Amino acid sequence: MIELEGVPELVDPVMVAAFEGWNDAGDAASTAVAHLDREWKGEVFAALDAEDYYDFQVNRPTVFMEAGVRKITWPTTRLSVVRVGGEKPRDLVLVRGIEPSMRWRSFCNELLGFAHELGVELVVVLGALLGDTPHTRPVPISGTTSDPDLARRMDLEETKYEGPTGIVGVLQEACTHAGVPAVSLWAAVPHYVSQPPNPKATLALLNRLEDLIDVRIPLGELPEDARAWQVGVDQLAAEDSEVAEYVQSLEEARDTAELPEASGEAIAREFERYLRRRDGGGPTASGGHATADGSDSTSYLRDNPSGRTRPPKPPKPSGTDDDESSED
Repeated sequence: MIELEGVPELVDPVMVAAFEGWNDAGDAASTAVAHLDREWKGEVFAALDAEDYYDFQVNRPTVFMEAGVRKITWPTTRLSVVRVGGEKPRDLVLVRGIEPSMRWRSFCNELLGFAHELGVELVVVLGALLGDTPHTRPVPISGTTSDPDLARRMDLEETKYEGPTGIVGVLQEACTHAGVPAVSLWAAVPHYVSQPPNPKATLALLNRLEDLIDVRIPLGELPEDARAWQVGVDQLAAEDSEVAEYVQSLEEARDTAELPEASGEAIAREFERYLRRRDGGGPTASGGHATADGSDSTSYLRDNPSGRTRPPKPPKPSGTDDDESSED
């Protein structure tokens, strides 16, 4: 029995989770949850026992000094609560950790135990994968669920994915079997610039989450960081004609694929977000990664002799279709 002493009664709580590792290309998803925790000053109320779920030879503990005393931080998953005020108050339960090394079913059952005790009404799991998407275009975000009714009500895709999965997919299915509504939001990160951080992908995830749960999220410096990131990648890509040509081919494929989607609904969604931000005032308060086909991938970035990080020369693409399907 999970006892949550000191945790106040929550208002329409939503659990938002992200895990470092295979599900977190560019650290986009885990950074999004960290941003929520920082902006709303989350209070940690629980941590899973690291001994139960982590192989410390894979995810090693770290040593640090505090007031002259050596201490160890163990890899784990922590839960915190943030209180979101405004006209429509809604509390968030934030789950941030590392993809577990073992006992995934027990791991998910423990998280669902917390969700049940806190009265969580919806679980949203954030993820990021590597894809054939240009850095110069809006980050593709796919929202998926295993619940057909939820898919219709929240304008989501009913997942049809088959293949290797990570803790994001396992947790979503555990929620489904437990009768807890669950959604996965996936950001597609350009495979040729996969090294973290990727503030543009983090920003896109937060914007989609904002639409999904109808809560205005303070963005802080993220928009400016995203612009600076894109300018930096533009400069690196411009230094190599083959990379620039490859990016252009991705842009053309993306633009062609999205022509039918430039609908009134998409324009209305962006306009509604603009109005919310205008009227809302200021803020209220390593290894491989998943790819679009579910396979594993290592970083495509390399260090050149000058010490700068730049995209490599990619092979000529065999096709121009931009596969934006997600793994969940």
